[in-house]
Amino acid sequence: EGYAHLNWGWANDSYVWHRFMPYADLHAGDVRLFAQPIVSAISGVDRPTLPIDATGADMLQAFAEAQVAIAEGASLRMSAGRKLISLGAGRFIDTRYGPNIPQSFDGIDTTLTGQTRQVTSFYFRPVDNAPGDFDDRTSRQKAIWGVYATQWLKRDRAIGFDAYYLGLRDDAALYDQGAGRELVHTFGSRIFGDTGSWHWNIEGALQGGSFANHRRTGWGIGGEVGYRFFDKPLQPDFSFLADVISGDDDPHDLELGTFNPLFPRGKYFGALSPIGPRNLIHLRPTITIQPYQDIAVSLTGAGYWRQSLADGVYGIAGNLVRSGQDSTARFIGTQLELAISWQATPELNLSASVSAFEAGAFIQETGPARTITMIGLMTNYRF
Repeated sequence: EGYAHLNWGWANDSYVWHRFMPYADLHAGDVRLFAQPIVSAISGVDRPTLPIDATGADMLQAFAEAQVAIAEGASLRMSAGRKLISLGAGRFIDTRYGPNIPQSFDGIDTTLTGQTRQVTSFYFRPVDNAPGDFDDRTSRQKAIWGVYATQWLKRDRAIGFDAYYLGLRDDAALYDQGAGRELVHTFGSRIFGDTGSWHWNIEGALQGGSFANHRRTGWGIGGEVGYRFFDKPLQPDFSFLADVISGDDDPHDLELGTFNPLFPRGKYFGALSPIGPRNLIHLRPTITIQPYQDIAVSLTGAGYWRQSLADGVYGIAGNLVRSGQDSTARFIGTQLELAISWQATPELNLSASVSAFEAGAFIQETGPARTITMIGLMTNYRF
């Protein structure tokens, strides 16, 4: 990946990420043992290494699992250890495959699965990555827990809906309003489907809890609807995505209103994602075509606005990118991205993207406002 004018400033950044993730998967009756180390590095960079860049040689996953049949067509699976987790569309808890180091969690979970429904309950703590070998540790700052249920309306699981409760504790949360201990309770639902031509994924959530010993709230709704033209040349797929995500309406009162997306997917809005899903209004049309059977080309345009004029703009990890206390502008900026992916063989995938993010009035009023440009190349071999 290579960036020009990182964070709309004068800095540039370019590097090559490497990672190797072999695994061993042992099954003995109803018991499963899974282990997956990761060997990672970053080269061509002159800045300090970040936790998402490299973690040396470490254990990415290592868990034990047991599954038992409890009725006809129903089973109970229990696991404990370190693992990657992805729930639903990845808006709240995901594997973070965009950066070089995926997000692992330590804990326990149980999953009850029937023919048309599934319920998962869990308690996990995220793994904090460090640059040395075998020095990743269970976080003492954060913990997550919850129940996630899915009801499929068809046996092929093409259409269904989710309902969930997710809890988060963060002993050192940071917002434009300030820092403090945070407890978040998230209640949400999602409807999704794919009929071949039409596909959709719509999700909404409400949040309650506390921040710095005072009340916190939050809300968010978003979704994507698309249609594929299989009978047309290049088989175009048109889709439209929109998000409205709450921000805090007064940084000087004791109540916090900024939405917390917990541990969302890594490249949330595309290969170039300088901002994350907090205090945001986001609109994004996309067209994808297939010039050949194994090649997909997509063009995406996006616009970003602040939902609350009293709150700032945040990164995907929750870091405050720009404070909102020195500007009354709503418009953050526009983004354009061209991406191509080639499944060269069943094992080998090659992809590339070119992106630009032009600063809007809010960025211009709060600091450097140059256009961010990015190019990314990826080779992925799975065996």
